[in-house]
Amino acid sequence: MRRFFITPAQAASASPTLTGQDAHHVQNVLRLKPGQPIELFDGTGMAYTAEIESITPDGVSVRIMRRKLHQTEPPTEIIVAQAMLKDKKMDVLIRQLTELGATQWVPFFSSRAIPRPDPGRLEHRVARWVKISHEAVKQCRRGQPPAIHPPLRFEDALTLAADCQLKLLFWEEESTPLKNCFPAAPSDLKKVMIVLGPEGGFAASEVHQARSAGFAIASLGPRILRAETATLAACTLMQFLFGDLG
Repeated sequence: MRRFFITPAQAASASPTLTGQDAHHVQNVLRLKPGQPIELFDGTGMAYTAEIESITPDGVSVRIMRRKLHQTEPPTEIIVAQAMLKDKKMDVLIRQLTELGATQWVPFFSSRAIPRPDPGRLEHRVARWVKISHEAVKQCRRGQPPAIHPPLRFEDALTLAADCQLKLLFWEEESTPLKNCFPAAPSDLKKVMIVLGPEGGFAASEVHQARSAGFAIASLGPRILRAETATLAACTLMQFLFGDLG
């Protein structure tokens, strides 16, 4: 069944209307007809079974028939803080992390991060990440996209872990294995934050700053991973250990 996004305000109506790109997709790409079923989601974890009522130049009117709570969100909130990467690596990562179940995406500037876009371009990139995450949610059948923060300073990103039961920074120069960084009762974890560096890695001063903020410093093994590979590996491990991939 095809899935489309509506806002919570639209979901409050028994007969919301799809407009814009979604309406175009229904009418001109999928060529759906009145009477056919579709699924809607509002980004809060709710899903709706609906039926197309009418298709006009103004939009696609649908009738909500059933409401249900999505069962595809992980039991542990996983915050992924990622140093800014070059080219389109960040675009690819936000799609893949959405599929893996990350609940927050925190881009930040580290001392060795190469991209330093101006504020206007940053705003455009954040809007693009939001769009990509919504597209990924449709595909992977999640109930809500990750919350996407505007790019922050490194020290500001660290403060977002204040209420996390597990705070990890992965560093290629660290030898401590991940399994040595868990609390005594890992099954009780409800919120985890992982921090990954840029292509050039973290500076030693940043690692010290994270350790002072209560972060455990962990290794992802003896091989040097590309920055984007390390992020996906770390998120997958968190989902396996504390989420719903295990």
